Amino acid sequence: MNGLRPVGILATGSYTPDKVLSNADLEKMVETSDEWITSRTGIRERRICAEDQASSDLAYEAAVRALNKANISAEDIDMIIVATVTPDHSFPSTSCILQERLGAKKASAIDLSAACTGFIYGVTTATQFIANGMYRYVLVIGVESLSKITNYEDRNTCVLFGDGAGAAVLGPVPEGMGFKAFDLGADGSGAKLLSLPGGGSRYPVTKETVENKMHYLTMTGNEVFKFAVRVMNSATDTVLTKAGLEKEAIDLLVPHQANLRIIDSAVKRFGLSEDKVVINLDRYGNMSSASIPVALDEAIQAGRVKEGDNVILVGFGGGLTWGAALLTWCTREQNGE
Repeated sequence: MNGLRPVGILATGSYTPDKVLSNADLEKMVETSDEWITSRTGIRERRICAEDQASSDLAYEAAVRALNKANISAEDIDMIIVATVTPDHSFPSTSCILQERLGAKKASAIDLSAACTGFIYGVTTATQFIANGMYRYVLVIGVESLSKITNYEDRNTCVLFGDGAGAAVLGPVPEGMGFKAFDLGADGSGAKLLSLPGGGSRYPVTKETVENKMHYLTMTGNEVFKFAVRVMNSATDTVLTKAGLEKEAIDLLVPHQANLRIIDSAVKRFGLSEDKVVINLDRYGNMSSASIPVALDEAIQAGRVKEGDNVILVGFGGGLTWGAALLTWCTREQNGE
């Protein structure tokens, strides 16, 4: 970290809603089939919010679990970063709503919008505040209620997305541990390839925008697929190079869970065995900014992450955006300042 304080993830937590929407359920809703969905995406089911659940509700559950595992009080948190494209409201921020509910009275709070890359943008941002000594503990949450903006009459998109939240408590760790490299990027020329057209200042809510279904997400799948394969590989290459490591040093890859074929391309590119890649999209689908932290938390719970492991988080999303982070795993907090 160039002489700055080393920063790592002290604990994680995750939450997904109880309701399961299976491929069989979707067969009854749109013209599709379990075989079609599974062969093209690898997804078998996804979790869906209850009608009275919003993103802050999911984020709260994940945050409490992460704080409990870290043995840190909400009052000790200096900053809350919520990565989401499905906030409770345009404003106030979901992070402010969460701050009040957690009782994190001294925490600053911001929302961050980088779509599926949101969690990586969030931990990268949090690391800077801790590394330079401004803050000690930052809570980063990736959360989405994508079912709220999914058109369940569009078979090309409704089979892909699910709801959930993943949280991480970041703090100082011993020298030689924690985050070693980051790579963030964006290409706004692809902004229209994955977007939610209506509801902002460009197309505010009108009778026409509702009738034209502009308040549902849209995606040009084939173009996003090509972009994703390219940047997943290049971002992973970049953080390895920045950290001075070869691909053989990867102990665990935690990719954005969008499509099994995209993940497979990265697995082949880096010659990784099955036990070095986290995949859970068959059970959750694409949860956007929540997918990486939920996958990471499940890997930790399953005992797949050990002290000293080199872990890479990598993803891509609307914007278009991409990002990767490489860290040497350690949950031991650095003593003192």
